[in-house]
Amino acid sequence: MSDDLCEEQEMEAEALAAIFDDCLEVISSTQPFKWAVNLWPEQHTVEGEEGDDNDPDAPQNHVGIKVTAKIPLSYPEESLPEFNIKILKGLTEEHEQELLELAMEEAESNRGMPVMYTVCERLREWLLENNQKGMDDRSMYTQMIKREKEKEREENKAKQIYESQKKTEIMSAAESEELAVRKRRAEGTPCTDDSFSEWAKRFSIEMKEEAERLAAETAVDPKKKGGKGAEKVVDKSGRLTGHQQFTDKGGNFNLEAMEAAAENAERDENEVEDIIWKNSLGS
Repeated sequence: MSDDLCEEQEMEAEALAAIFDDCLEVISSTQPFKWAVNLWPEQHTVEGEEGDDNDPDAPQNHVGIKVTAKIPLSYPEESLPEFNIKILKGLTEEHEQELLELAMEEAESNRGMPVMYTVCERLREWLLENNQKGMDDRSMYTQMIKREKEKEREENKAKQIYESQKKTEIMSAAESEELAVRKRRAEGTPCTDDSFSEWAKRFSIEMKEEAERLAAETAVDPKKKGGKGAEKVVDKSGRLTGHQQFTDKGGNFNLEAMEAAAENAERDENEVEDIIWKNSLGS
């Protein structure tokens, strides 16, 4: 056995001593190690203590066991402890075999790692679930009551598993929908011939409306043209109006600027029509 495995086993023994305190017994302190742990539903109470009868909230231990583990030299890398279960209180030989199988199952599920603590905790959970008086009563009536309670526990456990799975499925459906929404947002709206033609038509209409608006803004009363009382339309947003854009400081129209604006509007409209025509050829 390697020194690393020996050191790991010694460290596990120290951890168990810190957790279980007086409930841990080191049967063999040399290799192969051998440990025993007394387990109770309420582990913080004294072994077998019934609690304070004057305190209704005081925990009482109606059942208890001793778990003995012989530690192989190759543990935990290659092998598992050899377990033995002894009934300390309130249980039967059938329970003893059931708990031994439970310990081996828990150890197997954690193979390759230190398992003593997880095994002890799993066994203590069983004791806590079955911490009842009369667990060692072999009468038919008692056994019937036990079976009914066991059936009820199994049904409740199955219900909890079902509710948990149902909740997971609901969350999964919501997550799938969220992913689909994000995908649609990332991909955007696909550009087809029809959608592009529709957009081009709207753009052409908007350009014509804009040209008409500019023409309307540049219209001036002939009587006031160039006079001292010539009026200028002021855009309250701070932008120059059409009248301001196409008149000089004296209030006279700048024909060159007006012609340039008209040519630009016409060119933009022609470009849109060209795009629509080319797109129709491609389809």
